[in-house]
Amino acid sequence: MKLGGYVLHRNNRDTLEPCLRGLLALCDDVVALDSGATDGSAELVRSLGARSVPHAWRGYGAAREAAVNALAPCNYVFFLDSDELLGPEAVETLRAWKTSSPTEAVYRLPRRDWAELGTHRFRYRTQWRARLVRRDKAVWRPEQIVHEALPKLAGGRVRAFIEHRFATSVEYRAQKEDRYALLWALRAHAEQRGLKPVGVQRLASWARDCLLKGALWRGGAEASRLAWAVAGYHATKYAYLRELRQGRYPELVRLYAEGRYDALFARVRDGALS
Repeated sequence: MKLGGYVLHRNNRDTLEPCLRGLLALCDDVVALDSGATDGSAELVRSLGARSVPHAWRGYGAAREAAVNALAPCNYVFFLDSDELLGPEAVETLRAWKTSSPTEAVYRLPRRDWAELGTHRFRYRTQWRARLVRRDKAVWRPEQIVHEALPKLAGGRVRAFIEHRFATSVEYRAQKEDRYALLWALRAHAEQRGLKPVGVQRLASWARDCLLKGALWRGGAEASRLAWAVAGYHATKYAYLRELRQGRYPELVRLYAEGRYDALFARVRDGALS
């Protein structure tokens, strides 16, 4: 059974090496899709023995599609984000899975999101994520510019933990969530998705992460502050969607409709929203 692996990156040299070492320990072919790194990330990729593939950034869906297409023929695809890694036990568990003649369309792995806020490090939450995907089901589309989930598929679980450096700053996380909220809303607007109450979404997200997933018990006040920032995404995306319904951001709507995702990302990154 052949397993292909990939990671998307730009200037991620500080976290990319452990990510790649996990992929290389497991996969028969590893691609690192480079969307314009200037910090030596591409050179690091090649020095470790993975293949560096340059790619002009047009969003996450297009990047994942390009990464899969760049892989050698394989039965399954495994992917990590550039701030994720596999520990030795996870690698051994996945090696065992690889020899088990898997057949499911998708396998989900538990991902532990770690917060590193000053000197305080704690596990924020654990979520099961689809990361092992049969090659014929590993399909992403360019219009999936952010939060590019695969179609919901029945599958199995592999208890191999992915360790994720989720947050090193509450402020930076909040800024990132705001950008992603607008990009999500543009796609949702094009797909004519329905609105949801903004306040309810934020409170529900905070309660889910802090109470149901236990972040508050492990991280205290810092966890609560982080959860409120993360919850801002779930509220803000519907606030943006409401504004789009009211005719706001016509230039961004036009860029999305024309498939000019590179220009769209650039405007959102630079705050040129009008």
